[in-house]
Amino acid sequence: MRTLPLAIGTGLVAVLVLAGCGGSGGSAGSAENAPKSAASQAPAQRQPQSQPDAQEQGQDGRDKDEQDTTTAQISTFALDVDTASYGYARRVLGEGRWPEPAEIRPEEWVNAFRQDYGQPPDDGFAVHVDGARLPGGRDEAVLRVGLQTRAADAAARRPANLTFVVDVSGSMAEAGRLDLVRSALHTLLGRLAPGDQVSIVSFSDEAQVLASMTPLTARAELEAAVDRLETEGGTNLEAGLVAGYQEAAKAFRPAATNRVILLSDGLANQGDTAWQGILDRVKEYAGRQVALLTVGVGREYGDALMEQLADNGDGMAVYVSSQEEADKLFATQLTATIELRARDAKAQVVFNPSVVDTYRLIGYENRALTAEEFRDDSRDGGEIGPGHAVTALYALKLKPGASGQLAQAVVRWQDPDTRAASEASRSLGSGDLAGGVWDTGTPVRLQVDVVVAAFAVYLRDREAFGLGLPELAEHASRLASLSEDPMVTELAGLIGKAHTLG
Repeated sequence: MRTLPLAIGTGLVAVLVLAGCGGSGGSAGSAENAPKSAASQAPAQRQPQSQPDAQEQGQDGRDKDEQDTTTAQISTFALDVDTASYGYARRVLGEGRWPEPAEIRPEEWVNAFRQDYGQPPDDGFAVHVDGARLPGGRDEAVLRVGLQTRAADAAARRPANLTFVVDVSGSMAEAGRLDLVRSALHTLLGRLAPGDQVSIVSFSDEAQVLASMTPLTARAELEAAVDRLETEGGTNLEAGLVAGYQEAAKAFRPAATNRVILLSDGLANQGDTAWQGILDRVKEYAGRQVALLTVGVGREYGDALMEQLADNGDGMAVYVSSQEEADKLFATQLTATIELRARDAKAQVVFNPSVVDTYRLIGYENRALTAEEFRDDSRDGGEIGPGHAVTALYALKLKPGASGQLAQAVVRWQDPDTRAASEASRSLGSGDLAGGVWDTGTPVRLQVDVVVAAFAVYLRDREAFGLGLPELAEHASRLASLSEDPMVTELAGLIGKAHTLG
C-alpha cells in the first residue's frame, strides 16, 4: 500500500504516522540484533488529537511513536486476515452514524480489499514488496508488504468438520439477524461436499446441541436443525462456545479440516463475558488444531469480544450486514477457504538504517510481537487460509540522498499438519520505489490501499493532518474508475457519506 492525496507530502506521512502502531505497530529492535530485535508492546488506543503535544515529541521534534532505525531496526507482527472492522464500520456509516474510534483497525480495512498479488506455486507464501515516494518530499515514502497464499482447488479440498455455534438470544430477534443466519446456513449446506460433516449448537441462557456431527449425506436432518433456530433468553456465549468445542473435539478427524464457526452479535451478558475467560474454558479442545471463525451480525455488535476471540482462538473475524454479504461469505468464500495454508504465521521487516531514518507500521497494534518471538514457534501467530492476501503499510522517512536496500520482509509460518516451520523473504531497494504515489505508473491497488488506510485513520482520529474527506473522495472516485472494482466505488460513497456527517 501506498499513500494519500494531493499536494500534501508531509501531511500524508503524518496521517500514516498517526495510524502507526505505537512503538512500531510491530516490534522494534536494535540494529545489533538484526533479524531479532527487542520491541515494545503496542500502546493503548490513541485518543483523537489535532496535533502532537509538545510533551509527545522528542528533542529532535519527532513524534514519540516514530521508530528510529538506529535503535529500532526491526518490526514484527502476527499476520491477520480479519475484516470485521471494515464490515461493521461500513454498516454504521450507511446508517448515518460515525463508527466508534476503538472499532477502527486500519489493517482490517486494507485487508478487506482485493490486492491481485501473484500466488506461490506451493502451499507457502508469495512475498511482494513495493513502494512509492510521497508528493511534497522526496525523502518521504510508503512501503507495502504483501503476502499471498495459493487459492484452493475445490476438487482437491480435504473434507471438513464444521461446528456451527449459533446465538439465538433475545438480541438476535432484531429484524434480519437470525433470519440472515438461517438463510446463510441453508445456503452453505447446499454447497458443501458429500465428505463434509456438520454439527449445530445453539445458545441463549444455555447451550443446546441441535445436531451432532452429521454427514452431508443426511442433509435433510441438518436443514431441519437450522429451521429449529428460534430466539429466546439471554446471551451465554461462553456456554455456546464450550459446547461447540466439545462437539468439535468429540468428532475430530485428523485427516479433515476441523473448525468452529461462531455466529453472534457478540453481546454476551451471561456466564463469562471476557474473551480470556471464555478461551480458557475451551483451550484444551482448541489445542487439537480446531480453528475458530467468528461471524458478526446485528446493528449493535460486540466488536471487541468477537475480534479477540478470533485473534486468540487461532482464527479470523468477519462481519456481515446483508443477505448478499452472507451469501458471498458462506456460499463462496467459506467453502473455498475452509482449509488452512499456514499456522502461526508472522511477518518481520528489517530496515536498513543507512537509508531509512524512521518508519511506522499502519495498524496491527494488537498483533505486535517482539523480534525474538518471530522464530519462537510456541508463540501464537495468524492462521491463514487458501487464497488469502495480507497487506502491511509502512510510512517511511528516508535519509536525504541515501540509496541502497530499504528493507527486507520475511514471513514465517508452520505447516498446518506437521508444524514444520518455513520462511520466505523479499527485499526492496530505494531505486525500486515508484516515482510518486499518485502517478499513473504506480500500481492502482497500492493507491487504493493508501486511500483505504487514510480513511480509516480519519474516522478513528477525526483529522488527517491536512487531508480532507473531499480529497479522499476524489482519489477514491478516480481509482474506482481505474480499477472497475465495486468495493472501491462503494468506498468513494462511504467517504462522501462521512463528509456529510461532518
